[in-house]
Amino acid sequence: MKKNWWKESIVYQIYPKSFNDSNGDGIGDIRGIIEKLDYLKELGVNVLWISPMLESPQDDNGYDISDYRRIYKDYGTMQDYEELLFQAHERGIKVLMDLVVNHTSDEHQWFLESKKSKDNPYRDYYIWKNPVDGKEPNNWGGAFGGSAWEYDNETQMYYLHLFSKKQPDLNWENEKVRQEVYDMMKFWCDKGIDGFRMDVISMISKDQAFPDGEVKSGLYGDFGPYSVHGPRVHEFLQEMNREVLSKYDIMTVGETSGVTIEEAQKYAGEDSGELNMVFQFEHVEDASPHAKFGKWTTDRYDFKAFKKTMIKWQEKLQGKAWNSLFLGNHDQPRSVSRFGNDNPAYRETSAKMLATCLHMMQGTPYVYQGEELGMTNAYFHKLEDYKDIESIQYYTELTDAGLMEPDYMMKCLMLRSRDNARTPMQWDGSEKAGFTDGEPWIKINPNCKEINAASQLDDPDSIFHYYQKLIALRKEKEIIVYGEFEPLCREDDQIFAYMRKLDEERLLTVCNFSEQSAEFEVPAEFEGSRCLITNLDRKVFAGKVVLKPYEAFVLYK
Repeated sequence: MKKNWWKESIVYQIYPKSFNDSNGDGIGDIRGIIEKLDYLKELGVNVLWISPMLESPQDDNGYDISDYRRIYKDYGTMQDYEELLFQAHERGIKVLMDLVVNHTSDEHQWFLESKKSKDNPYRDYYIWKNPVDGKEPNNWGGAFGGSAWEYDNETQMYYLHLFSKKQPDLNWENEKVRQEVYDMMKFWCDKGIDGFRMDVISMISKDQAFPDGEVKSGLYGDFGPYSVHGPRVHEFLQEMNREVLSKYDIMTVGETSGVTIEEAQKYAGEDSGELNMVFQFEHVEDASPHAKFGKWTTDRYDFKAFKKTMIKWQEKLQGKAWNSLFLGNHDQPRSVSRFGNDNPAYRETSAKMLATCLHMMQGTPYVYQGEELGMTNAYFHKLEDYKDIESIQYYTELTDAGLMEPDYMMKCLMLRSRDNARTPMQWDGSEKAGFTDGEPWIKINPNCKEINAASQLDDPDSIFHYYQKLIALRKEKEIIVYGEFEPLCREDDQIFAYMRKLDEERLLTVCNFSEQSAEFEVPAEFEGSRCLITNLDRKVFAGKVVLKPYEAFVLYK
């Protein structure tokens, strides 16, 4: 297997709006990130992926860009951004930019021109269609609810938006659009950024017949088969690689929802000429079989299905493509609330267990801000506390249509809303969690008094220090990065265990995912091996062991 710096890295995701506010306006900013670089260096991460910081009306918190070459004013200036790059690089930390090029904001200059007239030179930068029988060109629903088409009175045509109506999709069939994107990417690479996380990059190619989609649940047809991994997506990415990516020593990760193993090998194969790795979401999209409306359910995740999926991606990409490892991000609920147990009795133990399970696998691990502290879901009780466009639109759509009871839909939001990951970073136990001196843009999780960075930095047994140790081990032991993966106990209802092998070295990771104790037989070959890390002070690692709730350990030989 080829060795690369991005395979050996540990990435930390920053959601800038909620990370650290340096000027008291209640919104995180670039100066706030600069202030915390030493904290990130102490944790040990060496790549930052920062969610979009470019000029935007903030309809979808910056994933609706109105100018690709300007920093969003509330976050700072281009000088601030250049300073961030310089200060991060001084500390040996690389910076990935969030590339959002499936769509722009409807306030982008290209779109403002595009909608002026049918013969405007920018008209073909977006996807415009005539009405069919006086209504939408097809039955597709948008990812945030509602139709995926918006009617424009001026030219009496519809434009496509797979997300919010303020996020019109770019027309990648148009070579000029692609050239604009590549020029913009070169602009940032020349500034010194270290790579791109590519937002919904698997959606840039659409089936040009635009057929109706299957209506599965809810009110609209599914655009997936015609817009995700579309007919020319690999051709476009190979062109992007030739034009831009191959000319720089950068890291690329594509967000590819609904990706199959076969597709992932095309996107991120060792020699595919496309991307370094992809985010697949199968393990977090395990919505229970009884959930009628996608992710909106109160059902707990299915551990065996989750384990099966994790193992499948480890085994099937081995030697063929590179995995990205994550349990949480800005679009997912907090991982300890979802896959662990955020009850105070088990929160710390289960947060450490989840980290152990993930960080010992093959792939590049991603730590979402606050995960290293065991931050939990916010569990907001009132709809007005939610800011997320997806949560609000689905609440309205599903309750207005009588498909969900308001009380039940609120419970779904408490468990699944993206806002759970977007409450401000908990720096200390003060009223505003050390995030801001002003009024925060979204409510702070009241448990910041118990869960915060200041108290954990002082406590050698904290989740923070446990993450620090896991990260240090990955840098120290090549087997953790490059070792072959071999699962154990595939059918066990509680235990996730696997081995890693590299030449004569062996590594054994054992994790109890339940709040009951669980039995495990340590393989004889690990007799007399060394414990690298454990979350519950275990001393005996031989023969049949009984693991406590959420216990984890790693043995090395």
